[in-house]
Amino acid sequence: MLALVTGATAGFGEAIARRLVAERWRVIGTGRRTERLTALHQEFGDHFLPLTMDMRQPESISSALASLPAQWREIELLVNNAGLALGLDPAQRASLADWYTMIETNCTGLVTITHALLPGMVDRGRGLVINIGSVAGTYPYPGGNVYGATKAFVDQFTRNLRADLIGTGVRATNIAPGLCGGTEFSNVRLGDDEAAAAVYRGTQPLTARDIADTVWWIASLPPHININHLEMMPVCQGFAPLAVARETG
Repeated sequence: MLALVTGATAGFGEAIARRLVAERWRVIGTGRRTERLTALHQEFGDHFLPLTMDMRQPESISSALASLPAQWREIELLVNNAGLALGLDPAQRASLADWYTMIETNCTGLVTITHALLPGMVDRGRGLVINIGSVAGTYPYPGGNVYGATKAFVDQFTRNLRADLIGTGVRATNIAPGLCGGTEFSNVRLGDDEAAAAVYRGTQPLTARDIADTVWWIASLPPHININHLEMMPVCQGFAPLAVARETG
């Protein structure tokens, strides 16, 4: 069994790669930080192939995939994990450059690599695409603006893949986690390690291991079962009330 996991250098991606390798899968791990991928290769040995690519650059994706050895080309599981959030400013004060970066990574990169690998899965009559979305794709919150929009795109893209893939034997799933700790997500978003730590203080959030276990569960199901959408939250997280702006005075 052969999987490709994007964003495998840390967080969810590294945990997913670890779980799959532990289950005797061969894993292609991608990311921009070559040194981290190399370290994973040294740890996992021949079950792990490091593949440096930048999800924001379609030519980087295509050239990296073209470099794969023949025995690493028939990918049966694609985990579109690479993604990020940047900033929590309201839309009217947000950075346009940050918006573009989120769109290019969370949407453009995801569809580029999916478009490259999907025909082979269809030709072989089997395969699974697991996209890592977010509850932010369903439930808006202040400062979520473009990040939430990109994850809504991921969810709808996954559903439309299902519509197109009927009868092909290829499956597609969107996993939408809520509050998850122990990753670089909030550090990258806030650019401040102390502020990132405060996001999880006093909580028991989901972990990267929880997401990896969920990916493995879906990948291990019989091929006639498709999980369309799986939403996960820690029990410490719930739903906010609708905001109401009130005049004062």
